[in-house]
Amino acid sequence: MQIISLFSGAGGLDLGFKKAGFNTIWANEYDKEIWETFEKNFTHTKLDRRSITQILSDEIPETLGLIGGPPCQSWSEAGKSRGIEDDRGQLFFEFIRVLRDKKPLFFLAENVSGMLASRHTEALENIKKHFTDSGYTLSFKLLNAHDYAVPQDRKRIFFVGYRDDLNLKFEFPKAVDKKLFLQDVIGDLKESVLPAKNKTYSNNDACQLFNHEYMTGGFSSMFMSRNRVRAWDEPSFTIQAGGRHAPLHPQAPKMELVEKDKRKFVEGSEELYRRLSIRECARIQTFPDEHKFYYKNLTAGYKMVGNAVPVNLAYHLAKKIYEDLSVVDKGFSIKNHRVNR
Repeated sequence: MQIISLFSGAGGLDLGFKKAGFNTIWANEYDKEIWETFEKNFTHTKLDRRSITQILSDEIPETLGLIGGPPCQSWSEAGKSRGIEDDRGQLFFEFIRVLRDKKPLFFLAENVSGMLASRHTEALENIKKHFTDSGYTLSFKLLNAHDYAVPQDRKRIFFVGYRDDLNLKFEFPKAVDKKLFLQDVIGDLKESVLPAKNKTYSNNDACQLFNHEYMTGGFSSMFMSRNRVRAWDEPSFTIQAGGRHAPLHPQAPKMELVEKDKRKFVEGSEELYRRLSIRECARIQTFPDEHKFYYKNLTAGYKMVGNAVPVNLAYHLAKKIYEDLSVVDKGFSIKNHRVNR
């Protein structure tokens, strides 16, 4: 089943959908630091590098599905929280514009949990109404990636819609029985990791495992205000889009409380406290090692990995969509990628 992808990033959503049987034929990403990574990992997908605001709907191919994660910084709990008033927040409406013009059978959009804050209630309801007014039966839910074979606590919201004439409503899949933890995905990466050159610059081909390098340098007072270490038998903290806030490796003991909003490293164990490497973060986001991230500065690598939708979470959602569409008998020739409207 052919789909298109907006705000594609490093391709976490696309890879999850690919594992479920979908094929991304066209994608859009405006951030030049991501282009090489996406194009080398999705060699058969056409990547349009222009801003979506500059792309006419007629230039986008017909599709059975539309997926994407419109930029979330303006909704972030850690950001300024301007939401829909921010230009990046308004990019959500570009996603809806393409949806209305292409009329695929389904769509899936992902965003941060900060969108649920009370100050964004009106904007959120407005977005939901735009989806339903576009002719789609909407399902909406906050999910924790850890419930879907991702070794990480990561809460994100998802909008999933089926075109009204399908007479279907998407039901979010139940949590999987097997939970993954740090030991399961990075336990074999204790050796061969490299510190970045000059704090943030890549070792390039010196890494025995591609991307297995970590940012060095000091830790901010904000970082030191909380424990940043999860044990081997726990899920990771959320993998963020900034290397300076990457969780610490589970080899270290948990940070000690000094006073309110102030922690310290355990005396005598300071050398154990290092940030997770980009490859470790990618493993926690359930990217396979074959999915390589290309960058000169590690800040770009951490950003790509942290902004992605975990592959396993995307897969479980995509698998349910694939199953639903496979049993539809409404005159749609899904197998041959033709849509009768």
